[in-house]
Amino acid sequence: MDLEAYSAVHGDRWRELDRLARARRTTGADADRLVAGYQEAATDLARIRGAAPRTATGDRLSLVVSRARLRFTGTPVDPLTALTTFFVRQLPAAMYRIRWTTLWVGAATAAIAAIVAVWIATTPGATATFGTPAALRQYATEDFQAYYSDHGLGAFTAQVWSNNAFIAARMVAFGITGLYVPYSIVQNAVSLGVSAAIMHSQGRLGDFFLYIAPHGQLELYSVFLAGAAGLVIAWSWIAPGARTRAQALAEDGRALITVAAGLVLTLLLSGLVEGVVTRQAWPWPVKIGIGTVALAAVLWYQWVLGGRAHRAGERGDVEEFERGATALTAG
Repeated sequence: MDLEAYSAVHGDRWRELDRLARARRTTGADADRLVAGYQEAATDLARIRGAAPRTATGDRLSLVVSRARLRFTGTPVDPLTALTTFFVRQLPAAMYRIRWTTLWVGAATAAIAAIVAVWIATTPGATATFGTPAALRQYATEDFQAYYSDHGLGAFTAQVWSNNAFIAARMVAFGITGLYVPYSIVQNAVSLGVSAAIMHSQGRLGDFFLYIAPHGQLELYSVFLAGAAGLVIAWSWIAPGARTRAQALAEDGRALITVAAGLVLTLLLSGLVEGVVTRQAWPWPVKIGIGTVALAAVLWYQWVLGGRAHRAGERGDVEEFERGATALTAG
């Protein structure tokens, strides 16, 4: 089939169908022409797809046909259905796509934090650069623990949640630069390493791990997820593969920015653990166990539910009609 000749013959009819489908108001005669034009264009599309499954002409006509069909058969999307689709298919699939990168970000953070902590602890005079002996002692014996109980429960939880959610959202949004995420990972890891070294210098390293363990498991994993999403977005334009850079960035950007919305909820959960559980006078195994259960729930959501959605063909992107026709590339 000569697509250019076929388009030249039927192009006016397709453009008229598109005009009718986009019109705000239609008369009875317009509605009749819309239905008739839809039927004819659907036949044309079938012929084009039969000759060549993916062509620019076929993609454009597919959008026109879809828009016309929605005009006389479509109904508003049920908000409950849209939410279910997002949380059961799109979000877990997007999180599943970055599962291995998440683990690499976590490993890099742990390695950098350990190197910083060991270097400070084993280098004579390094710890003293962070404060006087009295200040370091107060930090380790009073300030570190008081941080979790000095503020009201609700205000502290809200503060922790909003701060961490803002950090995570920036890592996803600015990941496109390719530099912001590595910078944030190093900054976060160094902060952990310095705190651990100061607590160790005062014989309180055990308290350091006890107090961050309940909420820190999910909080840190959420940060790893944010970093992974940002890195994958950056990589989409650095190495787009068979796609154009614009297409790769659009597809991965749309899909992975949803991770930021999911992290608002995971960080809310970790904020509740930090604000409510950590301050309680419960046995440490109970408090740490609650944090472990919270992390396990997110891991199941990402690896199990996300895996199911991914194997079903979900990639976290919006539906085909909403994202429009894609550019065809060789490969």
